[in-house]
Amino acid sequence: MRHFDLCVIGSGSGNSVIDDAMDDWSVAMVEAGTFGGTCLNVGCIPTKMYVYPADLAASPHQARELGVDLDLAGVRWPDIRDRIFGRIDPISSGGRDWRANRPNVSLYEQRGRFVGDHELLLEARDGRPETRITADRFVLANGSRPVIPPFPGLDQVPYETSDTVMRLPELPRSLVIVGGGYIAAEFAHVFASFGVAVTIVGRSPRLLSREDEQVSERFTELLGHRVDVRTSTEVQRVDRRAAGDGVRLTVRDGQGTESTIEADLLLVATGRKPNADTLDLATTGVEVDDEGRVVVDAQQRTTASNIFALGDVSSPHQLKHVANHEARVVKHNLLHPDALVASDHRYVPHAVFSDPQVASVGLTQAQAEEQGLDHAVAVQDYGSTAYGWAMGDKDHFVKLVGDRRTGRLLGAHLIGPQASSLIQPLIQAMSFGTPAHEVARGQYWIHPAMAEVVENALLALPSPAGSSEV
Repeated sequence: MRHFDLCVIGSGSGNSVIDDAMDDWSVAMVEAGTFGGTCLNVGCIPTKMYVYPADLAASPHQARELGVDLDLAGVRWPDIRDRIFGRIDPISSGGRDWRANRPNVSLYEQRGRFVGDHELLLEARDGRPETRITADRFVLANGSRPVIPPFPGLDQVPYETSDTVMRLPELPRSLVIVGGGYIAAEFAHVFASFGVAVTIVGRSPRLLSREDEQVSERFTELLGHRVDVRTSTEVQRVDRRAAGDGVRLTVRDGQGTESTIEADLLLVATGRKPNADTLDLATTGVEVDDEGRVVVDAQQRTTASNIFALGDVSSPHQLKHVANHEARVVKHNLLHPDALVASDHRYVPHAVFSDPQVASVGLTQAQAEEQGLDHAVAVQDYGSTAYGWAMGDKDHFVKLVGDRRTGRLLGAHLIGPQASSLIQPLIQAMSFGTPAHEVARGQYWIHPAMAEVVENALLALPSPAGSSEV
C-alpha cells in the first residue's frame, strides 16, 4: 500500500491546489470522471459557448424592432457542437497529460472510497487493479452530479441531463425541460433560439424563484414570450410517446388539473447534488450535513484531521468562482498550517446566462425585510439611460437594496443585457464597504454607456445624513 503526503480527489478546482511549492511532496490525484471537472467539461464553459451563438440566433427579432431586418437562415448544430468540444476536449486531455507527467504526482483514474482513517480504496477499472493508498492530508474536491428526481416511469424512458444534452447528434424539434432554475433557464434560451419548441415545467410559481421576487417575476414573464412556461406544475408520470420516439409527461398544475405534454426530447434540469455520498466518508470521520454536503469550517477543514474540502462537494453555492477561491484558501492552509486563512463568503455573486441575463449579489428585498433591517430600495430601468434609449429597452432594470444608516449596499439584482458584467462595480462596493453614493460620485461613469444605469440606481438610494452630493 503506497503512502502520499497529499491526496486530492477531483481534478476541477482541486487540480489547482497542487502547487510548485509542493514539488518535494508525493501527491496522488484521484479522478474517476473526465479530467478538469464540471466547469470545463459540462458546466460553465461549454454552456456559455452555446449561449453566445444562441444570442446571435435570437437577434433578428430584437433588430427588427429597431428598423433592421435580419433573417435566421439556419443553425448548424453539429458545427456549433464540434467547435465547442473540439476546443474543450483537447484542453481536458492536455491537462490530464500534463498532470500525469509531473514527477511527484501519481494520477489514479479510478473511483475511490474511504475504507479507514486516511485510507482510500481505488476500485478496479479499465485494466487498472484495485489498490489502496494512504495519505497524511486529503482534499475532497469531487464536485457534484445532476439530481435525478424519482418521477414514476422516468427510468423507462430516454432522457438527457446537463451533463449529456450538449453532445446531442442533432437538434430535436421539441424539448420539454423539467426544472425552473438557472440550468433550465439557460438551456431554454439556447434551444429556443435555435428553433426548438421548448416547454418548461417548474414546481415553483416563478422561474428562478431564488432570485429577488421582482426579478424572478419579470424573468418568468419575458421567457414566457419565447417558450411555453408551466409554473406551479408537478410531474406525475413520464412515459414514452405513443407514436414514434419521444416522451409524454403527465403533469398537474396548481389547480389540480392534469394534462399531458409531449416532446421529442426530455431534459431533466432539477439541480445538482454533491458527490460526498460516493466516498464512504463516515469511515474517516468526515461529517456530512442534511443536504449531503461535506461540513467544513471557515478554513475549509472538515471534521476529520488534515482533511479539507472545497467546491460543490461542500459549498451551497455550486459556483466555479467560489470553488477557485476555496482552492486558493486550501492551498495556502496546506502550505502554512500555522498561519491559516479563512474563505470569504460574505458577498458571493452569481449570474444566469439566459435571455434576459440575470445577476445578483447579497440580500434580496424580502430577505432584508425578514431580517428587520432598516433598508431602502431603488429600481432603475435600463430605458431611463441614453444607451437604454438607443436599445429601445422597455423590460429590464437594476434593483438595489441599501442600508439607510450607513448608505452601504445590502444587495444588487440586475435583469437585462450584460447584467453579469454590469454588476461587478456593485460587488466591489459591497466587498470593500464603500457607500452607494461614494461609488456613484467618486468616479467618472462613461456617457452614454450602459453602465450609467448602475450609476443612476446608486444615486436613487437615499444618502446618509452628512454625505456629500458633489
